[in-house]
Amino acid sequence: MNFFKTFKTKKILFLNILLFSYILLNLLDGERGLFSYFDKVKIEKGLSQKEVDLTEKLRIIEHKNSLLSENLDFDYLDVLIRKKLNFGNKDEILIKLNE
Repeated sequence: MNFFKTFKTKKILFLNILLFSYILLNLLDGERGLFSYFDKVKIEKGLSQKEVDLTEKLRIIEHKNSLLSENLDFDYLDVLIRKKLNFGNKDEILIKLNE
């Protein structure tokens, strides 16, 4: 009974406390809160690193493709044939190493 009397006399104070608690909780732990922000920053850094790695792999593949395009690089083609097909000349000894 005493609680209800206090509540009636100090409604605005309780309302302000509840409103402040609600805002503070959403500021820290909402979908757009502080903790979510740090998680999204960490995800963004990981994705940007992945983009750099994929860009580098794409550059390497494009370089290899350019070596096999209209102007053939016969040295690179020879390396590919020897590596993929285990092919060599009659007087060569082939030793395959596990890479």
